[in-house]
Amino acid sequence: MAIYRFRVTFEDHDDVSRDVEIRSVQSFEDLHHAIHQAIGFDGGKQASFYMSDDYWKKGKEITNRELNDTEKDHVASFRRARLCDFIADPHQKIYYIFDPSNEWTFRIELIKILSQEEIGVNYPRCTKTTGEAPKQFGIMAAGALPIPEDFDPDNLDNLLDDDLEDEEEESESEELVVADAEEVSNMGELDTNEEEKSGDDDEFESADDEMADEDAQENDEF
Repeated sequence: MAIYRFRVTFEDHDDVSRDVEIRSVQSFEDLHHAIHQAIGFDGGKQASFYMSDDYWKKGKEITNRELNDTEKDHVASFRRARLCDFIADPHQKIYYIFDPSNEWTFRIELIKILSQEEIGVNYPRCTKTTGEAPKQFGIMAAGALPIPEDFDPDNLDNLLDDDLEDEEEESESEELVVADAEEVSNMGELDTNEEEKSGDDDEFESADDEMADEDAQENDEF
């Protein structure tokens, strides 16, 4: 039984590739899973293979999505499509799109056809690894937060008004705290002034007493 050896290359990372061997009678679904096992991706997303020419122009599509009645006439299903039924060129090129929302794209080339499979080998298999594959769920720019199911856009103005009222109440509370602090400070200054005044009065009383004592002594002398 013939064995196809494909070279699978990331379109946006052409220094990263995997060589995958697979039986000619196996399906595109088998090739799909072999690719993701080789690059370390989770293959549970929508994907499509496109039989291509030397210029990577997309032709016949083979996909894993559910097909409607119109598509069934010109689009093939992963599970039913055998590789040998679509490959006639010994240098066949296939354009592969995985997870359309993130649009991972690959270029697949048939680089060799082996006439016999190796005894005891489980196909498909990865026979060569070049470069480190990018992370499927790597660090990406933060997207928009999901919208709650009970979100009511008509209630947005009310929410904003509530926020403004809360801010005004907080501002008023802060002003009251500042006013109280100033009042306490002023009271402290008044107490200090009274203490100073009391001290001055005590000094005057002491001076009067001293003068009275001096007068008494003078009278005694006379």
